[in-house]
Amino acid sequence: MKNLFEPDATEEVISRIDKLQANSPRQWGKMDVAQMMAHCSAAMDMASGQINPPRTLIGRLLGAMVKPIYTNEKPFSRNNPTDKKLVVSDQRDFLGEQQQLKVKVRQFHEGGEGQCTRDPHPFFGALTPQEWSRGMYKHPDHHLRQFGA
Repeated sequence: MKNLFEPDATEEVISRIDKLQANSPRQWGKMDVAQMMAHCSAAMDMASGQINPPRTLIGRLLGAMVKPIYTNEKPFSRNNPTDKKLVVSDQRDFLGEQQQLKVKVRQFHEGGEGQCTRDPHPFFGALTPQEWSRGMYKHPDHHLRQFGA
């Protein structure tokens, strides 16, 4: 499984971010491309421990059972629910969000396991750094596919 601790996977994600355009149409969901990149940046902040949303009740009940969705080889399905703290609904600057996301992807990669949070994922619960890194590949992959990149 690809993960963002791997240089090739990191460069692939950054290359795909570079292919996005301000008017890239979404194939599903509600966010525009700039909002999506802000959302992905917030997820990177969570994986790096810069933000730590509390566990959700539904996550406490079901998270361990569905945790393989986050860490297995299968891409995320469309229209999965989003943690309310990671929803981006305000207008965002495309170029600023694009640059910020590329920086955060590189920072996560360069920080490696030592800089990965030890806090639980708000839905899936306890994750190893390798599980976080697989999820941090799958999450932007999902959203990049959402915008055809």
